[in-house]
Amino acid sequence: MPLNEKDLLQTIKEVKEKSKKRGFTQSIDLIINLKDIDPKKPESKIQELIELPNSAGKENRVCVVASGEMALKATKAHADLVIGRDELQALAGDKEKQKELVKSYDFFVAEAPLMPLVGKILGATLGPKGKMPTPVPPTANIANHIKRHRRMVSVRVRGQPVLQCRVGTESMTDDKIAENAQAVIGRIEGKLKRGMKNIKSVHLKTTMGLPIKTKI
Repeated sequence: MPLNEKDLLQTIKEVKEKSKKRGFTQSIDLIINLKDIDPKKPESKIQELIELPNSAGKENRVCVVASGEMALKATKAHADLVIGRDELQALAGDKEKQKELVKSYDFFVAEAPLMPLVGKILGATLGPKGKMPTPVPPTANIANHIKRHRRMVSVRVRGQPVLQCRVGTESMTDDKIAENAQAVIGRIEGKLKRGMKNIKSVHLKTTMGLPIKTKI
């Protein structure tokens, strides 16, 4: 495990104890500060979709772009929205509808043969938001892909050498939050040239709370 389990659990406990009670269930976010990398260089760009071991307390909304049998299976699997070829083509040139689509759904999955069309019509809208679809073959088990995407988080370096994502809520057990945090840190460690040596610090915080540092 990337972090000492005992230290991480102690930090999560502290985050919960020091957070003022609010009128809603707050998220718990993980913040990873990187060092000795230049975010402007292509080799330092990190953009990962990470499936968490446990739900982070909020089920992601998943949109599937598919045709024929896969579209039917995606509807049966309760995808939040299924877009066929015709609906996709109808979005061409309608920037307002495209923006609404990007805002309304957390993740996109597309039948691989439709990916070139998705790129042509939605690439300029989805790309900058880090929401380009995961391509899947027409024979893929779309129900499994939808299920997995509901537990995913998107982590990416933008202008600063910092990564942040939700790993749980204050109502979750400390163990489950720790498992999610370890999954994210482990994946990021594997993407960094020098592994944990490229990680300057790791903090956890509630939505409205102050970040609390954990030992590396």
